[in-house]
Amino acid sequence: MWQKGWREKIWNNLDQPWDVIVVGGGITGAGVLRQAVNAGLKTLLVEAGDFASGTSSRSSKMVHGGFRYLRNKQFKVTQESVREREWLLHEAPNLVTPLSFLLPDYAGYKIPMAEFGFGVILYDLLAPKWKHGTRSIAQLLAAFPGMRRDGLLGGYEYYDAAMDDARLVIRVLREAVQAGGTALNYALAEQLLRTQDGQVCGVALRDAAVPNGKTAEVKAKVVINAAGPWSDELRAQVGGAAHIRKLRGSHIIFSCERLPAPRAVTLFHPRDRRALFIIPWENTTMVGTTDLDHPAEWEHEYSEPFATQDEIDYLLEAANFLFPLLDLKQTDIVSSFAGLRPTIQADEGDAPSKVSRQHALYQENGLITITGGKYTTFRIMSRQAVEAALAQLGQGPLLQKRIFNRLPQTVARSNEIEVASLNYLYGRHGNETANLLTAVQIGDMQRIEPLSNVWAELRWAARDEGALHLSDLLLRRVRIGMLLPNGAQALMPRIRAIVQAEMGWDDARWDKEEASYRETWKKYYSSQPG
Repeated sequence: MWQKGWREKIWNNLDQPWDVIVVGGGITGAGVLRQAVNAGLKTLLVEAGDFASGTSSRSSKMVHGGFRYLRNKQFKVTQESVREREWLLHEAPNLVTPLSFLLPDYAGYKIPMAEFGFGVILYDLLAPKWKHGTRSIAQLLAAFPGMRRDGLLGGYEYYDAAMDDARLVIRVLREAVQAGGTALNYALAEQLLRTQDGQVCGVALRDAAVPNGKTAEVKAKVVINAAGPWSDELRAQVGGAAHIRKLRGSHIIFSCERLPAPRAVTLFHPRDRRALFIIPWENTTMVGTTDLDHPAEWEHEYSEPFATQDEIDYLLEAANFLFPLLDLKQTDIVSSFAGLRPTIQADEGDAPSKVSRQHALYQENGLITITGGKYTTFRIMSRQAVEAALAQLGQGPLLQKRIFNRLPQTVARSNEIEVASLNYLYGRHGNETANLLTAVQIGDMQRIEPLSNVWAELRWAARDEGALHLSDLLLRRVRIGMLLPNGAQALMPRIRAIVQAEMGWDDARWDKEEASYRETWKKYYSSQPG
C-alpha cells in the first residue's frame, strides 16, 4: 500500500478535484478520513509530521471513560467515553483489551469508601454494564504484595481498557485508504486557500520530508481541521478566536520486573490528591499522568513535548508512595514521554485537572474544525465533522458504516507462530496480517523479548507502512524505542539488518537516521529528557 515511491505518486496526483481535505493525521483525522470515505467522499488527509506523531502516540494508552472526571461532574463526557470504550472493545479486539483497575483507599486520602463505591457504580451505570466489586485489604495485598499497608482501608475493582494508540491510528488510516481514501504524511498545510468571497477552498501544502520541499495548491469543496492541540493555528487564518488550552501530560515507563503490575491501579498523589494510574502496557509498566499548562514558547524551542524533571519527580513520588519497598529511582526508568491535550479553553483560574474534556465543532468561513475531546471519543467527533461536511455539500445524512474491517473467524497459522502472537498481530494489522506473514523471512517470527512484538512487524513496517525515518519505525510503528532500555540500542545491529535493506538506505543514510533517532530519543523519550 505504502511501498517505495508511494508519496511521490500522491504528490504527482494532488491536482485533481477533492471533496474533502482533512488536516491532521492523529486519531480524529484518521476517523474523519474513514467516515468521509464511507460517505462516498473523495478525501485526502495530510499530516505535517508522521502519522500519529502528535498527541495520538503520546496518550495514556487507555480507552476509558475517565473515572477521575466524575469528581469534576463531567458526566456527559464520561458517559460518551464509557460507551465508546465498549464499542472499541467489541470492534477492535486484541488492539483494545479489557483492563482491570484496583482502587485502594487510604486514610490519608480523606475520601470515604462510600464515595469510591458510588463512583464505581455510577461509572458502570453510564456504560451500561455491571463489572465492579469491593476488595478487602487482604485481596488488595494479594494482588500487589508490595502495596503500602499503612492506612490501607480496602478498595474496589472496576474495568476500563488499554490500547496501543499509534497502532490504532495506523490501522484506521490504512483501512480508510483500502476503502479509497488518500493519506499523506510529512505534508505541511502552510496556508488555507480562499475564494474571492473569503470561503476556504483548499490548502497550500509543502513537502516537509526534505528541506525546501516541493509545494502544491490543493483544492477541495470542504476542508476539515483535525489538528488537535494545533487547531487554533489553522483557525486563526479565518479569524477564529483561540479556544484551545494545551495541557501537557507526562508519563514514565518501567520494566515489569522493576515495577510489577499484574493489573492497573488508580491512586491519588500524596501531595495534591490528583488521580494517577499505574498500568501494565505492552509488557512494561507505565505511570502517569501529569496535567500542566504547556508554555507556548516551548513549542518554538523544542520540536516535541517532553517530561520535565519536576514531572518525573512527581510521578516517582506517587509510585513510591504506593509501593514504598521498591524504592524506585530515576535510573530505573526505561523511557518517558509527554503529549499535549487539546482542551477547550476554560477560565484561566481553573486548575488543569478540572478542565472539561468535552469536544467542540466550529464552522468558520467554510473551515470545519473538530477539536477537544478524548482519544476514546474519536468516532463521535469524526462523525460530527463529516456530518457538517455533508451538510455544507448539500448531502446527507451520514449512514452508519464500519470503522474497522471484520476479521476472519478462524485463522490458518504456521507452526512457527503462537496463537497469542497471531492474535496480537491481528489486532494491530487487521486483515493485512496475512500480507505481513507472507513477507516473513527466517527468524522474523521470534519475539523481541520480553515484549509481544515479533521481528516480522519491523520488516513489514519498513516495507509497507509509510515510515520515512527510523524514529517513525521505532517510536510509532513498533514501539520498541519506548519499551526497551536505552531506546533498544542493544538490538540496533539486527534492526539495521532489517530496516536498511527494506528501506533501501545506504550506509551514509543509515548513519544519519540512527544519529537522528538517538538524539530524538535522548531529548524527548529518555529517563532524563530535555
